[in-house]
Formats: sequence, structure tokens, C-alpha cells
Amino acid sequence: IKFVQMQFMDILGTVKNVTIPTTKLEKALDEGVFFDGSSVLGYATIEESDMRLKPDPDTFVVLPWPQDNMKTARIVCDVYDHEDNRFDGDPRAALQRLMGRVRKKGWMFNTAPEYEFFFFIPDERGDPTTKPSDYGGYFDLMRDRGDNVRKEIVTYLNAMGFDVEASHHEVAPGQHEIDLAYADAITSADRVAMMKYVTKTIASKHGLYATFMPKPIFGVDGSGMHVNQSLMTQSKSVFYDPKGTYKLSKLALHFIGGMLKYA
Repeated sequence: IKFVQMQFMDILGTVKNVTIPTTKLEKALDEGVFFDGSSVLGYATIEESDMRLKPDPDTFVVLPWPQDNMKTARIVCDVYDHEDNRFDGDPRAALQRLMGRVRKKGWMFNTAPEYEFFFFIPDERGDPTTKPSDYGGYFDLMRDRGDNVRKEIVTYLNAMGFDVEASHHEVAPGQHEIDLAYADAITSADRVAMMKYVTKTIASKHGLYATFMPKPIFGVDGSGMHVNQSLMTQSKSVFYDPKGTYKLSKLALHFIGGMLKYA
């Protein structure tokens, strides 16, 4: 391994990174990596631009695809502001705060995302178009470039320990879906960010453009991301009540109400 990507996200969920040589990894683990937060969307003003990335060692993984003798790994980082406090604009920090409240109640919140995307064929200059990579439909078995690229993406995700449940062609031409197994919410969110990065990277290597836009083409089915959710104690789901309406507990009904109101 020659390089390590110190990854974080802006407020829109776009993966950002500072790449360091492996000779600087030990220092980064001890001291973090400083960066200019004023250049990251939603982060900081020029006056408060000194920010720090503190890597989470548990997220270290080697990127498994060929990289021209420049083997690279990645670590997800937590973002700290110029006063060395957790930065409120870091999406990961917001989720960690919420999961801290969940743990105090003795619960575990797990999620399993199903993310959809399009493969488009770029023009002769390499710019994105809305020309799909195929003209298949839901669950179609397409022996084409897009199908092979999706399988390659799944192979790399599994090599990174992401535990892919399934993948298939979606309703619209050039549209695909990849589903992950359940994991705790923070791990799951980290994986979604990385899945988007992997998907775009591998698609580009095969001359395709991957997009997660909700509605890239008027009149054609759009893309979404179903997120299966469970709230558990050590032994059971707190959403289940055999005597409740539809066998749902009162907590489950409040959970649904909260999702409808705030999501």
C-alpha cells in the first residue's frame, strides 16, 4: 500500500479526501490531518478555516481494484473545527450524536440500504449525457456492459467487507440497484458514501457515467434509496407487539409518525 485516502463528507454527502503516503499514516493516526475547511461546501469561513481530520482506524480498508502500482487504502475521518471540537456540519458527527442517544436507551439501530443509480454513456468529449447504457427493464437479464460493470462493483464491495445481499436491473433503461445487508447505522452510512464512490469509479473505468440523481430524465422512472430499518434490544425488536395494531408496538407507530413528519 502506497497511499491512504483520509475520507470525509461535505454537507451534501459528497465524498472528499486528503491523500497521504503510507509513511505519514502513523502521524495521521496520532495527530490527525489538517485541511482548509473554507474550500469545502458548508464547512467554514476563511477566518475559521483550519480544520482537522481524525481517522477512525476501524474503517481502514484497502481499495481492491487495480491501481497501476499505486495501491491505495481508505480511512473514514471525523471532522474537528479550529478549536478542536467536533464539527457540527459533519454528517457523520450528527449521526454519531443521535446513535449515542439511542444507545443510552439500550437500543441498537440497524439499517440496510437499497440504492439505485443510472449508467449513462458519455459523449465523445467524455461529458455526461442521458443516453442509457442499455434498454432493459425490471429484473431483466442484460448481457451488456452495464450488467458486467454492476457485477464488478458488487465484487469489489464484497472484497471490502460490505456484504452485498443482491443486485439487479431496475425499471428504467440503464438503471440498476445494489442492496446491502443490515449493519449498525453509522457503518451503514459510511458504506453508502463509499458505495457511491466505488460505483462512479468503476463505471468511469469502463467508459460509463454513474449518477444517483433522483430524476435525471423527465418521464422516466427515477432513482431512490430504500432504507430498511430496525430498532432492537439485545434479544428482540422493539417495533413488535403481538397485541398491537398490525402487531406494531406504540413505539413503532411513533417512529412511523416521526418519519412522516420529519423525513
